[in-house]
Parts: sequence; C-alpha cells; structure tokens
Amino acid sequence: MEFIENKTFDEIKVGDCATLTRTLTFEDINLFALASGDVNPTHLDFEYAQHTHLRKVSGHGMWNGALFSNLLGTELPGPGTVYRRQTLDFRKQVSLGDTVTATVTAIAKEVAEYVITFECRTVDQNDELICSGIAEVAAPIKKIKRARTALPRIPINNPGAQLQRLVNMTKEYPPIRMAIVHPVDRNSLLGAVDAALAHLIIPILVGPMEKIAAVAEKENLDISPYELIDTEHSHEAAAKAVAMARAGEVDAIMKGSLHTDELMHAAVQRGTGISTARRMSHVFMMDVPAYPRPLLITDAAINIDPSLEEKVDIVQNAIDLAHALGVSEPKVALLSAIETVSSKLRSTLEAAAICKMADRKQITGGIIDGPLAFDNAVSLEAARLKGITSLVAGQADILVAPDLEAGNMMAKQLEYMAEAQSSGIVLGARVPIALTSRADTILSRMASCALAMLLVHHKKQIVP
Repeated sequence: MEFIENKTFDEIKVGDCATLTRTLTFEDINLFALASGDVNPTHLDFEYAQHTHLRKVSGHGMWNGALFSNLLGTELPGPGTVYRRQTLDFRKQVSLGDTVTATVTAIAKEVAEYVITFECRTVDQNDELICSGIAEVAAPIKKIKRARTALPRIPINNPGAQLQRLVNMTKEYPPIRMAIVHPVDRNSLLGAVDAALAHLIIPILVGPMEKIAAVAEKENLDISPYELIDTEHSHEAAAKAVAMARAGEVDAIMKGSLHTDELMHAAVQRGTGISTARRMSHVFMMDVPAYPRPLLITDAAINIDPSLEEKVDIVQNAIDLAHALGVSEPKVALLSAIETVSSKLRSTLEAAAICKMADRKQITGGIIDGPLAFDNAVSLEAARLKGITSLVAGQADILVAPDLEAGNMMAKQLEYMAEAQSSGIVLGARVPIALTSRADTILSRMASCALAMLLVHHKKQIVP
C-alpha cells in the first residue's frame, strides 16, 4: 500500500525542497473549465488560439498554482498544511503538451505561528521560467502518515460537440441545392428535412415517389415544400442526381438509402459522370471527444489500395477540405505501422515520397509528415517518448491511411470504442458528395450537409 506522510515544522529546514513534473493535457484544461466555469476560448478553442498570437491552446496560470498546492499539500510539508498566502508572477504561457517542472523551496520559518515561507517556481521542458512567487503556509506540528487516496477518474466527453460546431459555422451562408438520392428510409429523409429546416440545403428528393411519400406519411413529415423527382429505382435515382450535378442544377449530392457503389458507379461513368482530373476520395470528419480538434481521416471508403499518385490527390483533397473548415495550414500525418522508412513497408516509402513531393510544391496548403504511427500522430506524449521532432506529430488534423482497410477500421474503432461521431464527404468530383451511412444519426447527416455547404462556398470564394 502506498502512503502519504508529512514533514513537521520542526523537521523542515531552510533550503529543503520538493519537485514534481506534469504535462499539460486537454483533459487538464477541460477539468479546470468544468470546476471554475472559465470558458475563455484562449484555453478551450484550438481554432481561436490558432488565429491569434498564441498559436496553440494555452493553459491556465491557475494550473501552475495547482502544482504548487499539490507539492505543499502532499509532499512538503504535506498533510496538515494550511495555506495562508500566495503571490505568483507569470512570465510565459503554458501550452497544450508542455511539460512543466514545479519546485517549492523553504526560505524562511516563523516559530511563533509555525509558518514557513516557500519560494515557488515552474519551468518548462526547455528550462525556461514560466512563473515564480512566494507561498506562505502554516506547517503541521504533528506527524501524519496514512494510506494515499487514489485520485478519481473523471472522463471529459462531449460527444457531437464538433459536429454541432461544424453546423454552426454555416450560419453566414445561404443554403445550397442538394440532390438527395433515394431517400426511402426514415434517417435519410428526416436528415434532409432537418437540414432544410436548418437552412443548410434546398433538397431535391430523387427516387420512387410512392416510397418517399410513404416514409413521409409514416414519420409525419411535410415534404410538400420540396421538389421531388420520380424514378423507378435506386440506379435511376443515382444516374438522375449525377446528371443534375453535371448540368449545374444542384450544388451537391447526398446518398440516401442505397449502396455506395450504386451512387459512385454513376458518378465515375465516363462521359456522363462528374469526375475531374483529380482522383475522387472520401474524408471522414471525426468528432472524437478525447481529441481537442476535428480529425479528418482519409481514405476509408473509396480507394481500396491507392497508388502513390492517387495518394497525392487523396492528401490534396483532404487539405482543401481543411481549408474550407477554416484550418489555414492543416497538419497531415501519413500513417504506417512504424515511424521510420523501411523497404519492407510500402506505406513508409510512399509517405517519404509524399513528404518530398510536398517540399517540391507538388502538394500545397498543409504541413505534411510521415511515416508516423497512429500513436505519435495524435499524442504529443507518445511522440516525445519516441524522440520524434515534428510539427505534425501529436497534433495532426488529417490522418492519411495507407489503404482503405486500415482507414475504415480506424474510423470504426474510434466510433465504437471512443464515442466518436462522424460525417463524411467525397471530394475530387465536380460537386461534393455526402456519402452517409444508413446507420448515421440525424446530426451526422446534417454535419455532412454542412461539410458540402462549406466546400461549395469556399470554392466560390477562391474561384470567382
């Protein structure tokens, strides 16, 4: 059993000190916000911090004070200590991922009231001073030793927050015209209606009229305000929606209750499809409660075993989407099983080649690094332990999977094991294609509409 034990006033000598080291995590920041009510975007909003002089989410001065409280209350003097006064002078921001070492040193004792004054200092991983000050405590006079109480684990989860934030980003734009392909089930039709009521889209319902009307009646949905194009079956619905996109009659397409390959077959048809010179690829926008920013995963739905040239388009498509989401210079992690280049793993060779291609401006708009394993792509601590020096490691915005199987498993694992929610979009076509799943929630479908809307308006801004 682990014990906690104090040092009494008589045992402590001037010059005695205690230290501890902690790395600031997003959970620390969230817990502080939960306890204090401090929701300053400087601390909590990565995008806001990125667009200010701070460049990354910054930590709290109070976090430094908490480290000193930890030392004084559990180490020196320890149990029985009573805080009387503290003053701190902050010299430098603490940022997410910084490793801080706190030290308290006894500098004076007052026998009359058993008061000890401590000098308090914190430094970062580069030994740069973060803050310094003085703490005055009443030290215990009796010896205390007891079993150490285990800290409670408080998970900080807010599922769907990033997807809802994505929907909120669209409020300044007018709705786009979107063809909803074969919406003959509850989720696809309700998702379209909800997106229309939220002013995200003007839906054109493409599919068998009787089936669509039956779903609307069963769910008590009023679809009379929306255009409905009658088709015999899902194949015809897919072909009609693609033809409308090709003719410029709709700005985007959303998959309803049909198989992905039905819709994509129509989209890539030579002569009648909506292909461009760019390879089509799919991007999941994952809302992972434990990750401090939206996470884009590509490609997990379209390209089974992409070649190097196809991966270049996959990466560029994802970067363009990140730009539409307001991330001006997204960090792109090219994933493999390892973070070193090996001739035995094709994914590492292709990652190295893509990085060099980015250096030569064959891919633009992002910061690209790889090969990186999943852990050191999303964890600053994992990257630090493995000695990886990188602008991407530990804080990736985009994860590029080596193939469809790896990408699909990664996205599904995050969804079912980490409470992640997702929305998906196909890029590289003439119009965005919201490639939703029949099991998607209404929020996921609305978020996919929001992705398409942001892409359409972003394209209009850069191509007058």
